[in-house]
Amino acid sequence: MAGLTSTFTQFKKARVAEYAAPSATPLGEAVEKSVEQKLGPMPGKAITLNEIQRDKITRIAEANWSVTKGNKSKPVFSAELVDEIYRKELTLTTGSKTVPLQRVMVLEISQYLENYLWPNFDPATATFEHVMSIILMVNEKFRENVPAWRCFHDREDVFPAFSQRVFTLKDEKERVWNIREKTNYLLYMIHCFQSLEDEMVRAPVLKLAHLKLWHALSPGRLQLEFFSHPQEVLEPWKKLLKKEAKLAKKAGPGAHDSKQDLEVRFLPSLIQEFLEILDSTASSSSMEVPGSNDNRESEVDEASVLYCERFTEFLIDLLSQLPTRRYLLALVEDAAVVIKCRMSPLYTHQRGRLFGQLVDLLRFYEGFEIDEQTGAQLTDDDVLLAHCSRLQAFQRLVFKAVPKLHELALTNIGAIEKRDALIEKLSVLNADEMKHLVCEQLKLISPNDPWANRVEFLIEVVVAAFEKRLSQRQSINALPLYPNEEVMWDESLVPSINYTGEGCLALPKLNLQFLTLHDYLLRNFNLFRLESTYEIREDIHDVLKRMGAYINSEGETKFSGWARMAVPIQEFKIVEVKQPNIGELKPAAVNAEVTFSIGIFRGEKRSEWDELKEHDVLFLLSITPPPKVLDKEEAAKLSVPERFGLVYVRGCEIIEMRDEGNQLMNDFTGRVKREDWKPPQGEMRTALISLDSAQYQIDVNSMAQSGADDVYGSFNLLMRRKPKENNFKAILESIRDLMNEDCFVPEWLHDIFLGYGDPAAAQWHNMPQQLDVVDFKDTFIDAHHLVESFPSSEVQFLTPDGEEDKDPRPPFRVTLMKASKPAGAKVKAGGRKRKGAEGENVSKVPESSSEKPKVLVEAYVPPDPGPYPQDQPKRNSVRFTPVQVGAIISGVQPGLTMVVGPPGTGKTDTAVQILNVLYHNCPSQRTLLITHSNQALNDLFEKIMQRDVPARYLLRLGQGEQELETELDFSRQGRVNAMLSRRLELLAEVERLARTLNIPEDAAYTCETAAHFWLLHVLSRWEEFVSICEGYQGRPDIVKEKFPFKEYFKDSPQQIFGGASYARDMRAATGCFRHLKTMFQELEECRAFELLKSTADRANYLMAKQAKIVAMTCTHAALKRRDFLQLGFKYDNLLMEESAQILEIETFIPMLLQRQEDGRARLKRCILIGDHHQLPPVVKNMAFQKYSHMDQSLFTRFVRLGVPYVELNAQGRARPSMAKLYNWRYRELGDLKYVREEKIFHMANAGFAHEYQLVDVPDFEGKGETEPNPWFYQNLGEAEYVVSVFQYMRLLGYPANKITILSTYNGQKHLIRDVIERRCAHHPLFGRPSKVTTVDRFQGQQNDFILLSLVRTRMVGHLRDVRRLVVAMSRARLGLYVFCRRSLFEQCYELQPTFQLLLQRPDRLAIVPDENCQPSQRLVNDIGRAHLVSGLQEMAMIVGEKFNYQANFARHQALIQAHGYAPDAYGSDFMDHTTVPPIAGFVSGGQLAGDSGVGVDSSVADGVASETPTEAEKHATTEAVAMDADLEAAVDVDSKVTESLSEKVVEPEPMDTEAVGVAAAVPSSSQTESAVEPVPGEVITTTFIQTVVATTIKTQEVKDNELIETVSVDRHTETTVQVEHSVSAEADLGVDSDQGAAPAGESTDNQ
Repeated sequence: MAGLTSTFTQFKKARVAEYAAPSATPLGEAVEKSVEQKLGPMPGKAITLNEIQRDKITRIAEANWSVTKGNKSKPVFSAELVDEIYRKELTLTTGSKTVPLQRVMVLEISQYLENYLWPNFDPATATFEHVMSIILMVNEKFRENVPAWRCFHDREDVFPAFSQRVFTLKDEKERVWNIREKTNYLLYMIHCFQSLEDEMVRAPVLKLAHLKLWHALSPGRLQLEFFSHPQEVLEPWKKLLKKEAKLAKKAGPGAHDSKQDLEVRFLPSLIQEFLEILDSTASSSSMEVPGSNDNRESEVDEASVLYCERFTEFLIDLLSQLPTRRYLLALVEDAAVVIKCRMSPLYTHQRGRLFGQLVDLLRFYEGFEIDEQTGAQLTDDDVLLAHCSRLQAFQRLVFKAVPKLHELALTNIGAIEKRDALIEKLSVLNADEMKHLVCEQLKLISPNDPWANRVEFLIEVVVAAFEKRLSQRQSINALPLYPNEEVMWDESLVPSINYTGEGCLALPKLNLQFLTLHDYLLRNFNLFRLESTYEIREDIHDVLKRMGAYINSEGETKFSGWARMAVPIQEFKIVEVKQPNIGELKPAAVNAEVTFSIGIFRGEKRSEWDELKEHDVLFLLSITPPPKVLDKEEAAKLSVPERFGLVYVRGCEIIEMRDEGNQLMNDFTGRVKREDWKPPQGEMRTALISLDSAQYQIDVNSMAQSGADDVYGSFNLLMRRKPKENNFKAILESIRDLMNEDCFVPEWLHDIFLGYGDPAAAQWHNMPQQLDVVDFKDTFIDAHHLVESFPSSEVQFLTPDGEEDKDPRPPFRVTLMKASKPAGAKVKAGGRKRKGAEGENVSKVPESSSEKPKVLVEAYVPPDPGPYPQDQPKRNSVRFTPVQVGAIISGVQPGLTMVVGPPGTGKTDTAVQILNVLYHNCPSQRTLLITHSNQALNDLFEKIMQRDVPARYLLRLGQGEQELETELDFSRQGRVNAMLSRRLELLAEVERLARTLNIPEDAAYTCETAAHFWLLHVLSRWEEFVSICEGYQGRPDIVKEKFPFKEYFKDSPQQIFGGASYARDMRAATGCFRHLKTMFQELEECRAFELLKSTADRANYLMAKQAKIVAMTCTHAALKRRDFLQLGFKYDNLLMEESAQILEIETFIPMLLQRQEDGRARLKRCILIGDHHQLPPVVKNMAFQKYSHMDQSLFTRFVRLGVPYVELNAQGRARPSMAKLYNWRYRELGDLKYVREEKIFHMANAGFAHEYQLVDVPDFEGKGETEPNPWFYQNLGEAEYVVSVFQYMRLLGYPANKITILSTYNGQKHLIRDVIERRCAHHPLFGRPSKVTTVDRFQGQQNDFILLSLVRTRMVGHLRDVRRLVVAMSRARLGLYVFCRRSLFEQCYELQPTFQLLLQRPDRLAIVPDENCQPSQRLVNDIGRAHLVSGLQEMAMIVGEKFNYQANFARHQALIQAHGYAPDAYGSDFMDHTTVPPIAGFVSGGQLAGDSGVGVDSSVADGVASETPTEAEKHATTEAVAMDADLEAAVDVDSKVTESLSEKVVEPEPMDTEAVGVAAAVPSSSQTESAVEPVPGEVITTTFIQTVVATTIKTQEVKDNELIETVSVDRHTETTVQVEHSVSAEADLGVDSDQGAAPAGESTDNQ
């Protein structure tokens, strides 16, 4: 175990771009590493920017390839320099690491690959060191999760030659490779095969897995393959041989040997090399005895072990995707790689635990249930039939040819399909007989195999071929859903958060392709389960630290502490174990009772325990703490379970809760009636829980077979988790249910979903049953808008008679005469065929034609909706762009629609219009609306309600419905109540109608009687009326005279019939009848609610039958899938917003919320809307994100596969100049007319010279970034600077709700919030900004002004992920100010397009001091009288002066109100300010708040006027004296603090954050508690300041030293914010202490 722990310690110490801390190794010095260097950098010891700049490699880079201001010329390339750098800086000879990580990192940061290695690569002359250097740089880029192939596309024509050089690199015999070079080479090949979406990479690497590879098979194996797949393989093989024969004939005798081709020998040589290294990795004499433990203490070479692990990973990757599996599998089986790995000493060695897990995963994929040649998934019956057929053939063979095995041949299959039985039967053969059987008769391996003389090996080969294995379904059903203690602390399965990517893990990967749907589900199941396990592990660790377990004098476990989420168990007993279901071994259910006391809790904490209910998940812990207290050194050497004495962890689910009086609590099943409910009694609680039956079976078997301890008699602690984080079990059950079903993805989506076939096959052009005519309703504002929307088509407006329409008006019906690619659609080469040759691009794009496709448009007059205002349909006011119209067309048609929506391009409006048009064109179809977050779902839902979709057809499911900003309730219960209420309203209308028709019977008694009334009295009268009118069309007044419902409609707001035009009156009459028809139709829909009596039945009917648009989050869909299936939920269309932020499996599950109909999927449309250039889904553990690609969304994978998509191309959020900071990431992102022409986007930001700017922030008090806890980054200088700028903006009149402060790290967010709370929050002039949060959490939101802190000063960190940069740059509308360390970020290759723009402006904040109000009258390009702020201290002084200026002016106005004049003593500066207000408001649209802000407050003036002259004089004198004293005190304090700041010496002690900023000039929060606080976002006016200053002056009776003490009372240290749970889990991931962890800075809220 120690070896395993040591191994993972080596790659637990760093993260993305947080690298080794040892000092730089100069050229020429040895690269021997100390023990600390081998283990990697400790948190807080990361290499600094200064160290990088002082490094000799950096100086060499500056002289040879770095692009700097002073280095414009291109130096001559030196191959000798490359060779020397490789030999002396990039090569290791000892230790377990493959590269000196720090040196590779420095070179990669210096753009060694982009500016030197690749531009100067010549395949003919490049040295071995040059090629290997490129390989190392590519590997480093993959490790850092940054684009690796980007620079290669600059010389794409050279890449094939480079690949050929790489593949033949080992042919250079003069070069002796060490094991680390082999590992680096292998890692590069892994990355190549994981990048098949890139055509440049795919073309050369897929040739290595071609059919020609079978030349390396043994003759016997080749014969077996031809026999197994004669049609799929034999014919292509014959063609290949014929082609090679022609080439050989052409080349001459002996000139061409196919077996020497690179494609034939490359992979076999790698396999042979791996087997040789594996054989020599662990020296042991116990090779002949498989399973012997004698080799456990033998020596192993760490570097060789890492190579073996990487090669196993390499084979797993190749066998887990069909294009490479198809021909490689036979080679792997022929070499018996899996069997040799399992029999190697390393497999059972302590250091080989990870290797063993990888081998097991390789074995799983070797025997995967799929037909390699056709790609068809094998059913359980297919697998069983194939297994029996093989065994029968084997029995027939040995019966004829091996007399010793007659007993085996005559035994029934069930008796010999088990491993032990086979070994027993085969043991009668000697070595020669065994070899003859396996090699010559069964032909399972070659007789020339080096292992062919080992009897144990031969027996293993036969057993592996003929034993029966568990099916995938059996394996997944036997797996416990809850993690146990063994899985939780297995670092190879659940690695620590700070995984660096230097080693591999025993985890599946989510890449481009999957073998089958079962493969897809199984990978996601395992990853989701392990990701949940990591979160549970962190919660358990936190509870263990808080509970303080100890052993008392009686030897019992007791707890000295307490935790909010855990309580000691008083009693635990198993009460029921049900018999297994037929065909299963595990019990059908295992129930237990656990009793605990909540007496230690009070208030909210107690309520949380009392709110536990059915289906909540709990964890049972068994703790036996160490007998003695451990010191820090001892504790550091132990794992968490060893340190705290954690023995067992088992999960369970609550069935019911009871209180001390045995009363049922929190019952939602109806057993407890509402009137019988009572509050919980006493302190004791008893929970009836359901244990995991699979885990119970494992535990019972372990106790029976090996005498293990009784797990279920040792539990002593019960733990719960936050409800939002505890829904993993339901999602895992949904995935497992899918694996147990014959789930059907729609046929048109199946191959694309798995990553094969034509990427464009599911586009609407290629789909049957297209809508020939689409009624676009209110999509087009006018005819010109429609013509603009089809720029590449010929638009013809026609009348219903087929004539040209001269004056077309909306709405329009559009007929697409010829299918054409919608505007913005993109087809990317990248399709992989499921059959035939791999790598062929089979995407079919509509052929171009010189003839424009025709679009026939018919304008029609919609029927009169009715005489009442509520009958009028709601209309769209958005003028959609041509690309948005293309997205709407694609979304309405059947098939797959993908819409990429860059920031501010109207994704939500497009989605809503798709739903609107779809509803009106396919009214009988139902649509499921899915989003990632409740906020996005509510935004969509609120816009849908503004369109012409009846509210009765809308339903919102989940917990976020209450946040909808609408008077209507769209939850299930709310809709039921609305339908019942509407029923009463409609029946009242029917009764009124009956009275107007003089119908005596009770027509409105029920919906049924109303239906009879409709048929007998309403419809009959209408038909009679129509018949009469048709005979008198010449009489204009016939309609008015004969209309039967005139009395009913007499309350209409306008006259219905004019009597002058028959057509006009008839249309109005038809509208009235339509009103009646709609009313009775609604009543018919209410009829079910009348018949169903229970609320639950009504709600279920509403969801399953009536609602046309059902909205929910992806999490709710996964949690409630079983309920949806049980209710028979059906839907035809799926629209998914934010789909680039949703996990793969959470995108897949909503596709299968309904049962199949006749073996076919009902789903007709799948519309995915998102932006893969912004942040991906939330994955909290970095290992699952980096290694397994779990953060890849289905949307992103489809884009990588080359599925065509529509990319919206016009943004309406930001100024055009600001949009350039991120629009380079998109193809053709332009600007809407609104942002180009609206005045607000052309005016400058008051007080600022530029609308966006980068502000360089140097070290503050000698420090830049700090790390008070691991991965918890803070930068005090940036925090102070940002807050000072916020104060400056507030003093200029910027509303607080228009300003947002963002940070890239959670630690900085907490620090800024702390500074805001102490400096601004309670001060009425400042308040809090709209939000202080992280970039990740602010995704999907926007504000007018953004202040952004990038925090890092040592390494760029996770901002190197360009997706995070795009989000950060695209949040602002009018102003963006970035605070960072310029020298660090300007050198980052990935960020250059943005930072080159930022750095075209000064890197010191440019302000305009003579502007005192917002908005400015300057144009945005006019910088005015700009002043460059030297730094933080000057900014603090400027803010102080601004504050004093405002305070003095307010005091001046107060004196004028009292005296009517101002004394000269206060200076002429304050004598004339009535024309230009010092502070003006900022209202909607950026307009001035008006002149009222500079006038005298009427209430104050009236109050003064009502006093007698003596009293007024007395009042003014008192106020003046108080203000004079206050001003002198403030000025005195200001000077003292400023002097203190200027004389302050940098010391290593904690920093004083309150000694900076405007604290000297602004009264502290404690002095202004009684002041008037503005409403957030309220305009600050002069009157308001007068009130504030007057209040402040009255309460500010403190001495100078007291004010100074208040200013610096709270001194910040690097540990400003301590979070409640483990900060190591917050890391670089940006974890919110009250929200749980989120990866990479923070992510949008989960459900």
